[in-house]
Amino acid sequence: MRRVRYSVVMSLDGYIAGPKGEADWIPTDPEFDFNALFSQFDTLLVGRRTFDRMVTAKRVSMPGMKTIVFSRTLRQKDHPEVAIVGDGHRETMATLKAAPGKDIWLFGGGELFRSLAEDGLVDTVEIRIVPILLGAGVPLLANHAKQIQLSLTAHKVRETGMVSLEYAIK
Repeated sequence: MRRVRYSVVMSLDGYIAGPKGEADWIPTDPEFDFNALFSQFDTLLVGRRTFDRMVTAKRVSMPGMKTIVFSRTLRQKDHPEVAIVGDGHRETMATLKAAPGKDIWLFGGGELFRSLAEDGLVDTVEIRIVPILLGAGVPLLANHAKQIQLSLTAHKVRETGMVSLEYAIK
């Protein structure tokens, strides 16, 4: 069965984006192989706010990946290049996980992560922590109502000062 992996970069104080959604605080890490990361996935899950930023950047998909946007406000006819899921996220996730293919990248959104994790639909949390304190922004886990237990499966301290942590969700 395919895994849903929340793979994200975070500031030391727990933000995945700045107050205006900016990511200019994330440094280039010469040790990190983005091609190797991208090759592990064939499906990208994003929330509406992340998708809005992707639209603004004129990059609503990644090569070789199907993009699925979870939104109750977007209309499929306005975005034919992606799949829009309004309701029925449990059924959608069950179908995705059971289908053949590579792992599924939960790419964006603290709210989407919270919603899917609280429903038991996320398998791993993979965080690269950048040694910076933003003070405000988009939190890793937005407005969570219940605890999510994790088990450390891997870690690495990088020469840049970044720390990579991988957890399985119990």
